[in-house]
Amino acid sequence: MLSGLSLVQVALLLGAGVLLDALLGEARRWHPLVGFGNLASLIERIGNRAKWRIARGALAWALAVLPLCACAWFAIAHSGGPLGLALHALLLYFALGLRSLREHNLPIADALERDDLAAARSLTARIVSRDTTQANPTDLAKASTESLLENGNDAVFGALFWFVVAGGPGVLLFRLANTLDAMWGYRTPRFLLFGRVAARIDDVFNYVPARLTALSYVVLADYPRRAWRCWQVQAPAWPSPNAGPVMASGAGALGLALGGSAIYDGVAETRPALGLGEAPEGDDIRRAWRLVRATTWLWLTAIALAGALYA
Repeated sequence: MLSGLSLVQVALLLGAGVLLDALLGEARRWHPLVGFGNLASLIERIGNRAKWRIARGALAWALAVLPLCACAWFAIAHSGGPLGLALHALLLYFALGLRSLREHNLPIADALERDDLAAARSLTARIVSRDTTQANPTDLAKASTESLLENGNDAVFGALFWFVVAGGPGVLLFRLANTLDAMWGYRTPRFLLFGRVAARIDDVFNYVPARLTALSYVVLADYPRRAWRCWQVQAPAWPSPNAGPVMASGAGALGLALGGSAIYDGVAETRPALGLGEAPEGDDIRRAWRLVRATTWLWLTAIALAGALYA
């Protein structure tokens, strides 16, 4: 492996990272990704100029990401022993967001079930970029469910995959690339050219994890044939090459109809259909969460068994 870790060490460190995430959740203060976001915003404000925007965006990406990854690699390489292993686990913990997905989405289900539409709209607005001010309960359940399914890859499985491939520095590289895509990867006049490199790099890093996530959703699906069929038929129509397979497979796995119209910046957009079945309700958010959680355990179990057989 690129990390120099044995498969047994990888399995144990994956368990440690997931356990830390379950026990501690996101850091409430001084989260490293918040600091990175501030740095990235500063670099973007300085570098995003009218001329050579694609080249400037590529340089900005390199300046924001590569020095931090190099420092992580240097620190681990020159620590060794228990300290080096602890740094691997700590970097994985900071990259994971499994508990955060639960904490941000299950309260939306609770609000919908007690018919508190104002609270559900406010909570949903924190996790999606679409306008929720006039959203009905179905719109809110759909937005939360889609967010859970997509971030099952972005916030969990992509991190696990790149940790297996390249350890702590690999998962850090993945998380920083994903963060820059979330900040710069918009089709707006400001970011269409400047953020193009960040968006394409994130597509590359997520290509394999997204398809493994979609396959995992099929394996654990309530409706496996439907999940597979939705992935194969609906994903190509989705604008994102990686979100399409994940969300189509997940929607099919749950037997839900997702996608469709949503309002972004005051403009209604009609997106391709995802899945097949009933419109989502509040309890379907919990079903999506359980699917993401089960897929996490599937990955951990598979890697632990592989490590045990290898040992």
